Amino acid sequence: MAGDLSGNAISDALVVLGAAGLVIPAFARFRISPVIGFILVGVAVGPGGLGTLIARFPWLYHVTITDPAAMQPVAEIGIVLLLFSIGLELSFKRLWGMRGAVFGTGGIQLLLSALAIGAGLLVSGQTLPVAVALAMAIALSSTALVLPITGTSGPLGRSAFPLLLFQDLALVPIVFALGAMAGGGLDSIGRTAVLGLLTVVVMFGAGRVVLPRLFSQAARTKSPELFLAASLLVAIVASLATAAVGLSPIVGALLAGLLIAETAYGHEVESIVKPFQGLALGVFLITVGMGLDPARLLAQWPLVIGALAAVVAVKAIFTAVLLRWRGETWSVAAEAALLLGSPGETTLIVLGVAVAAGLVTQADASFWQTVTAVGMTMTPLLVKVGQVAMKRFEGRNAPLPEIDVPAEGPGTVIIGFGRVGRMVAEMLRAHDRLFVAVDADVDCVASGRRDGFAVLYGDVVRGDLVERLHLEAADALVLTMDDPALSVRLARQVRQSAPSLTLIARARDPGHAAELYRAGVTDAVPETLESSLQLSEAVLVDLGVAMGPVIASIHEKRDQLRRAIQDAAALDREPRIRRMRGRREEVG
Repeated sequence: MAGDLSGNAISDALVVLGAAGLVIPAFARFRISPVIGFILVGVAVGPGGLGTLIARFPWLYHVTITDPAAMQPVAEIGIVLLLFSIGLELSFKRLWGMRGAVFGTGGIQLLLSALAIGAGLLVSGQTLPVAVALAMAIALSSTALVLPITGTSGPLGRSAFPLLLFQDLALVPIVFALGAMAGGGLDSIGRTAVLGLLTVVVMFGAGRVVLPRLFSQAARTKSPELFLAASLLVAIVASLATAAVGLSPIVGALLAGLLIAETAYGHEVESIVKPFQGLALGVFLITVGMGLDPARLLAQWPLVIGALAAVVAVKAIFTAVLLRWRGETWSVAAEAALLLGSPGETTLIVLGVAVAAGLVTQADASFWQTVTAVGMTMTPLLVKVGQVAMKRFEGRNAPLPEIDVPAEGPGTVIIGFGRVGRMVAEMLRAHDRLFVAVDADVDCVASGRRDGFAVLYGDVVRGDLVERLHLEAADALVLTMDDPALSVRLARQVRQSAPSLTLIARARDPGHAAELYRAGVTDAVPETLESSLQLSEAVLVDLGVAMGPVIASIHEKRDQLRRAIQDAAALDREPRIRRMRGRREEVG
């Protein structure tokens, strides 16, 4: 046992933890993406970096990765936990609502990119089988890099996530298509499709029954270790189940996250898994860096940079045009397009399959693996390029001065400046109340500023914006965004950092209102409740029903809904909706 502790495993653990604890904070200090930090650490400590000098300087053994292959399982767990966390942020309802973007825009984007790249490879002299195999690999992007940057709730995340999700789902058909091209036949594709569908159905049914009970028992023990173990167990078992029938492990991880998100323990699981996900994902990025051979890169850098630039340009053009066609602003479309332009980790998987199938030579695969590693390293830099381009685009179209949020207090902060947020701002302005609004839609921000409103451009998904707003000194926070999951998550986050802040939120329906109350809001206003009651009142009166019984029935229905919200949220007071309504009726 002592020999094991002094061997390769402890040395490699030292390098990983050193990178996480020392190198990454240093990069963050200079506002350099930790993604770049992890990848550069991988380049430095890999066999092509300091590993080449161990014979001359034996002490370097302790600061290099001695066994890169041993790091791969931890890297794969990082990707699994990433998709698991993404599932925790979603819901089946939202995922179903995204089906058009996933299978429509996502499918078209992948197909057009692969066709264009394949045509370019044919022109460069590759044979048709090689061009097809390489094109299917290179057209894929990096879920593991892009989603931690964009999230899934903001405008950028809502644009990028459906495309990445389709690519992850398409990985299995691509792998089997390569096998069919190599003479493996098509029968295995159908068998895997049937087994995969049955596995997903079984997981869905069993998860609905087993997971609430499992996490309820874990919560009763009040043991964080047991809760963490249960979370990791569910994620890994789900991944192994889908992998066993030929599907990608990330499909199982995503499904497990979605199932847990439907329980009352989703947010707790998300918070407890996040540190481990970050560390495991860091290991994955280190392995990407270890795949870069600096000597080979220096020898081939014109070809590598040229190939990467061509791939990024082709994919970015198709992505930007498709996102703009779906209604995104040019700024969001351009930034998302640059993020998805580089090949990703699934590219490496498909290249390995293509080599094993005899469709691509090892030399060609090694070249494109280098291109992929360089591209993944440059992805955060492409983000910066996209953000600079976006700011310049906004500057030309809305040349308005920047709004500073006073440290002594912004007054009332309104998150979301659509029709609801604008109405709240108009009423605050009518009563001479100080306020500042925030929206992630450039057009809304520009329109609001032209009309004299104090509106900031920003995405609340990014934590630094909440800090910039000085919420600890605000009079109130009003959440008006039309994203139920985001409003609940933001309410919970703000309530933890500002326990005494007045927090009012727009709710989609009574059920969402109850969830917001549980998250800590002061008042939640269901947008469909009063409009539905008023519509019912108008219909009944116009049909000739006497006004008295109509008003009585409306009051009764409102009381029922109020009690339902109060019971569901376990409130010890009445929700505000009835008291406000009652005062209005008395005045009328």
